[in-house]
Amino acid sequence: MSKQHVISVDLGASSGRVMEVSFDGQRFDQIEAHRFPNTPVEVRGTLYWDVLRLWHEITAGINKVTSGAMSVGVDTWGVDFGLLDAQGKLIANPVHYRDARTDGMFDWIFERVPRRTVFERTGIQFQFFNTSLQLASLVRDQSPWLDRAETLLLMPDLIEYWLSGEKSCEFTNVTTTQIFNPHTQNWDYETLHALGVPTAMLPQIVPAGTVKGEYQGDSSGMKVIAPATHDTGSAVVAVPTTTKNYAYLSSGTWSLIGLELPEPVITDASYANNVTNEGGVYGTYRFLKNVAGLWLSQQCEATWKAEGADYSYQELTAKAQEAEPFRSLLDPDDDLFIAPGDMPARIRAYCRRTSQPEPETVGQTMRAIYESLALKYRLSLDCMSELSGRSIDRLHIIGGGARNALLNQMAADCLNREVVAGPYEATALGNAIVQFITLGIIDDVAQARDILSKSIETVHYEPQPSAAWDDAYGRYQALVEG
Repeated sequence: MSKQHVISVDLGASSGRVMEVSFDGQRFDQIEAHRFPNTPVEVRGTLYWDVLRLWHEITAGINKVTSGAMSVGVDTWGVDFGLLDAQGKLIANPVHYRDARTDGMFDWIFERVPRRTVFERTGIQFQFFNTSLQLASLVRDQSPWLDRAETLLLMPDLIEYWLSGEKSCEFTNVTTTQIFNPHTQNWDYETLHALGVPTAMLPQIVPAGTVKGEYQGDSSGMKVIAPATHDTGSAVVAVPTTTKNYAYLSSGTWSLIGLELPEPVITDASYANNVTNEGGVYGTYRFLKNVAGLWLSQQCEATWKAEGADYSYQELTAKAQEAEPFRSLLDPDDDLFIAPGDMPARIRAYCRRTSQPEPETVGQTMRAIYESLALKYRLSLDCMSELSGRSIDRLHIIGGGARNALLNQMAADCLNREVVAGPYEATALGNAIVQFITLGIIDDVAQARDILSKSIETVHYEPQPSAAWDDAYGRYQALVEG
């Protein structure tokens, strides 16, 4: 068959890209048409997404693709949203999930709806950034935005509305919000009413693969197709597996680690372990844990650069490799590490608080981050394997973090399982695969994964387990769970 082309717009928490993805019947090829930073903006104490700049960059990227693409789809991070007025105009810039408006909101919510009830209705873990908290904060603060809002659109749906004119919300991203009920397969109206959130603004929920309309720019006839609009949902589509007993790790600013299951696991045990159930494509669920991921190392790099030390990725990994192992261990999800800022100082403060040696060098700091991430992966997978009854033979690491050979080998050693790294641009690729399925060019995800397993380059890491990793794991469990 001749090559067919689609456009994947992939917005991450720190950067965005417009990718041209082609398929010739045997393999997928990707060309990066445009890459740009995604930099939030703080104004008078509120942290916003610069969504109009993102829109400018997205359309500039689409205009660079001159191959006659058949369709375009958008994926982004979860939970954040824009509000439109009755004329379909954006009321205000979407607020960033790291903004402080959600501080203290869990207590406010649980005074109105019990914590256990929220989990039973949604299956979503309790995170400081959930959409439920963001909306509740608007109610608490009597925001005039809610009075004006005619439509709520999650971030990828907002971009696709501007591309196509269609207002709807795609399933995989909706499920991350903690305002979706998998039992009713609709918005969690019961909880929203109890919190005083107006629900008339919530649009229809559509599945991944829905054609939202035609692109209203210069490329006439190009369809706008909703992929798995949550970036992890798209990334999981591109896991090059042909076996059932695998786990995935979408590695980037966040580490999303979990299993692909046919239904959510909403039990007392999953509630107690704060595990989440996010929607996947074509009747699947992503049973996973959100781990802070490479956020800590990114913030360390930014701090050191501001101080005049601009280390390359290779320099940082080399320094980590040379440092003493298991000197200091961290819980990357500790509240101390949530906000942007001087992460090396916070890591030292965490070690003081937990009676551990403080990292004194760049290498010690980076080693602490990498080893702690590997240990958190093991803790998470042990938990999810037990809760789901699913054995795990292999971990597939996808996304930009899959390039980190040191962390990948640490994960293999700590887990005592094979690690397969790649593809690195899994999110854009999974985005495109759903478009190709909708267009009738590929049959299903299983066929796409089979093609990927035979055609893409991956790196395999064989485990080299040791008593030192097991000893560190015992220390880590006591640190995190104690």
